[in-house]
Amino acid sequence: MLPDYLSKILRLKNLSNFLLISGPCVVESESVTFRTCETLKKITDRLKIPFIFKSSYIKANRTSSSSFRSIGVEKSLKILSDLKKEFGVPVLTDVHSEVEIEIAAETADVLQIPAFLSRQTELLEAAGESGRIVNIKKGQFLAPEDMKYQAEKVAATGNKKIFLTERGTTFGYNNLVVDMRSIVIMKKFGYPVIFDATHSVQMPSKEKGVSGGTPEFIPPLAKAAAAAGADGFFIETHPDPKKALSDAASMLKLDRMENLLIQLKEIFLLTRRYEKQNS
Repeated sequence: MLPDYLSKILRLKNLSNFLLISGPCVVESESVTFRTCETLKKITDRLKIPFIFKSSYIKANRTSSSSFRSIGVEKSLKILSDLKKEFGVPVLTDVHSEVEIEIAAETADVLQIPAFLSRQTELLEAAGESGRIVNIKKGQFLAPEDMKYQAEKVAATGNKKIFLTERGTTFGYNNLVVDMRSIVIMKKFGYPVIFDATHSVQMPSKEKGVSGGTPEFIPPLAKAAAAAGADGFFIETHPDPKKALSDAASMLKLDRMENLLIQLKEIFLLTRRYEKQNS
């Protein structure tokens, strides 16, 4: 049974606030995972922001084969399951193959299709058949108009619980650029549109097989997306990003989250008020 706020967001009706999808990139340990969720839960409760906790139980897409992938599938999923019980929040995690979906769906409320896999028809169909919410990240190589067809692959299974996420477009090598028109275009398909503020500042394969990033641009890009009409935000965060085992260079430090969310809430509510007046 979905929380009432998720049902409202999926129907795009009576939205009193945006949706936040946030957490460490990958499950590193119980202590980091629980500490991050506890902090985010307190902040979002105070600000009345609907919240989904995000953390991948395994990272299948790494630049280098020597990069950290997981502390173990069973251990990671157990931590996410315990976290759901402890804090009463929905959980999102990535899936990379049809085989993974059945395993992940036992714990996750939202199955995320990574950007590089956003056109994989059988993966999208299997995610749809799970009955879980499916968050499809727009591939760096896709036009926003193309996402209509990826959403249709999931919807064809009878599951219309879909999020579409903008995460930047390939711009030359080692860099991404965000076209805010993507948010406006994808909203026309009738599904909630999420802006991924952290992967949008990623600099893939920057050096020595490790992706870099420019996290100082997370706040301005997120605020621009709020003004463009985003229904939610995907923001990876960590108590100490420099020590993070994945995406260390593009995550926002946990102690900076509250200030950013306050600003995003003000912009979101202002934008929605004017949209209602002009509708």
